[in-house]
Amino acid sequence: MAVALVTGAAGGLGAAVARRLAADGHRVAANDRPDRDVSGLVRELDGIAAPADVTDPDAVSAMVAEVERLTDSHVGILVAGATRLKAAPFAEHDPDDWWRVIDTDLGGTFACAQAVMPGMVERGGGRMVLVASEGGLIGLPGSTACSAAKAGIVALTKSLGRELAPLGIAVNAIAPSVIDTPRLAEEAAAAGMSAEEFRARQAERVPLGRVATPEEIADAVAFLADERLPTLVGQILHANGGSTRGRA
Repeated sequence: MAVALVTGAAGGLGAAVARRLAADGHRVAANDRPDRDVSGLVRELDGIAAPADVTDPDAVSAMVAEVERLTDSHVGILVAGATRLKAAPFAEHDPDDWWRVIDTDLGGTFACAQAVMPGMVERGGGRMVLVASEGGLIGLPGSTACSAAKAGIVALTKSLGRELAPLGIAVNAIAPSVIDTPRLAEEAAAAGMSAEEFRARQAERVPLGRVATPEEIADAVAFLADERLPTLVGQILHANGGSTRGRA
C-alpha cells in the first residue's frame, strides 16, 4: 500500500476519493487550502492533514516534504483534484477570476505533480490521477475558465504519461460530468436554477439518466490509482454516464 496525497479533499469528490483510497488500505494525506477544514476527515481516516494552497509552488513543495516526513515514505499516489469554481458568461468574466481558476486547476496540478515526482522516482514508481472534466473535452458555455483549465489537464496527462512512464510513473486522468456534490448547488446558482432543476436538466443529457455520485467517481479514481495496472498510461477515463461518448 502507498501514501496517497489527495488535493481538494475538503470538497465532496475529494473527500469521497480520500475515503475510497483509505478503504483500499492506503495512508491518505488530505490536502486543501488552510482555510478549508479537513480535520474531521483526517480523524475519520486516521490520515494526515496536508494544508497548502496549490497555487503556491513553494507551499506545495513544503507540504509534500512534511507528508513524507510524517509518514517516513514517499508519496506513491497523487490525486490532483483541487478546483476553483467560477462560472460566468465569457463577455462578463472578470480576468482575475478567470486566471485564478487556471492557476488552481491547471497550475496547482502542475505544482503537485512536480513536487511528488522525485519521491516517486526514488520509490521506484507511482500513480498520478489528474482530475479533468467533460468540459475539458467538449467545452461548456459559460464556463470557459474551467473548461480551458481542464483541457490543459487533458494535454498534461497525455504529455506526462509519455514522459514519466519510463520512470515507472503512470499518469492518467478522469473526466467526469456533473457530480452530485454540494458544489452542484453552486453550479445551479451560477446557471440561475435551483439545485433540483439543475440536477434534472443535467440528467436529461446523460444516457444513464442521472448524474454521478461522488462515490462512483471515487471508484473510477481508485481504478486508475491501482499499481497493478502498469500499462494504463496517458489515458482519459470518461466517467460520465455516456454523455461524451454518446454524442454524434
